[in-house]
Formats: sequence, C-alpha cells, structure tokens
Amino acid sequence: MKAELTGIVSINDLRYKEFNNIELNSEEALALRNFDRFRISELNKIKSDEEFHIRYRELQVMANLGDYKEFLKSDYSLL
Repeated sequence: MKAELTGIVSINDLRYKEFNNIELNSEEALALRNFDRFRISELNKIKSDEEFHIRYRELQVMANLGDYKEFLKSDYSLL
C-alpha cells in the first residue's frame, strides 16, 4: 500500500482495507463515510458534463493522495 511508502493513509487505502475484509477502526470508518457524503454533495452541485469530469478527477486525487484524517474535520461531518 502507498501508506507504507509515504506514511500517509488515504481514503483509497481505507477502501483497500475494507474491500479486503480488514476491519476499520471507528475513526477510519467515519472518515470514509464523510468523504462519501462530501463527494456526492460536490458532484451534485455540478451542472455541466465537463465540470463534472473535472471535479470527479479532483476528488479521485484527493481520495488517493490526501490524508484520510482531513475528512474527520467538522466541516465534513456536517454534510
């Protein structure tokens, strides 16, 4: 996993764990739920196909490279 190389655990690392039946702790599960709500909220705001694809790619990068702990912040819990 990328986390072993960078020391950063991403949303996609958590998905990998979940898909491989590795139990997530409560913090990891919350971050995953918050990211999913955030992603859906962001994509539902988009009006054009082009904007949708651009934002979708941005969200993919966030999920792959960003630290999952970002999605524990209250900003994401309120969605």
